Amino acid sequence: MQDMLTSLSTYGYIVLFLYSLGGGMIAIIAAGVLSYAGKMDLSVSIVVATAANTIGDMMLFYVGRYNKQAVMPYLANHKRKLAYSHILMKRHGDKVIFMQKFVYGIKTLVPIAIGLTKYPVVKFGVLNLLASILWAIALGVGSFYMGEIFINIGSYFGSHGWIMPIVMFVLLGSIWFYLQQVTKKKEKN
Repeated sequence: MQDMLTSLSTYGYIVLFLYSLGGGMIAIIAAGVLSYAGKMDLSVSIVVATAANTIGDMMLFYVGRYNKQAVMPYLANHKRKLAYSHILMKRHGDKVIFMQKFVYGIKTLVPIAIGLTKYPVVKFGVLNLLASILWAIALGVGSFYMGEIFINIGSYFGSHGWIMPIVMFVLLGSIWFYLQQVTKKKEKN
C-alpha cells in the first residue's frame, strides 16, 4: 500500500487512470487518502477513476460481445465464475452492474458475461457509467474521510511488516474460498 501511495503522489492521475481501467479499487482508495493528505485533488481523482472504470468495463463488454471465439479459450478455467455471473444477472438483473464494481474476483468477468448475452449496449453503457460514478464517489469520499485511519494503519504495517502478508493471505484466501463455494458443482445423487 505504501508503494501505491508513493506512486500515486508521484505520477498521480496517470496511475489512477491506468489502474482504474481494470478495477482500480485500491487506487481510488489511495487517491482519497492522498487527497486527505493534500497531495491530490479528490474531485479530479473521482472524475479520472470514473472515466477509466467506465471505459475499462465498456471494453470488456465489447470483448465479450464481438470477440466471443477469441475470448472463450481464456475463460476456459473460469467457466463456473462465468456461469455464476450469468446466474447473478438473471437473479438480480441490472443491480449486478452496480454490485460488481465492489466485488473483487468477479469484477472483470461480469462485463464479459453480460457482453456474451443479448443485453442492450446502450443500457449497459448508461448503467455502467452510473455505477462507476457511484463506485468512485463512495470509495473516494469514504477513504478521504477515513484518511487519518488509513495513514495510521499504513504506519503500523510499515513498522510491523510481517503482519501484512498474513492479512493479505487471509483476505485473498477468504475471497477464493467464497468463490469456490459459490461456483461449486452440486453432487448428483
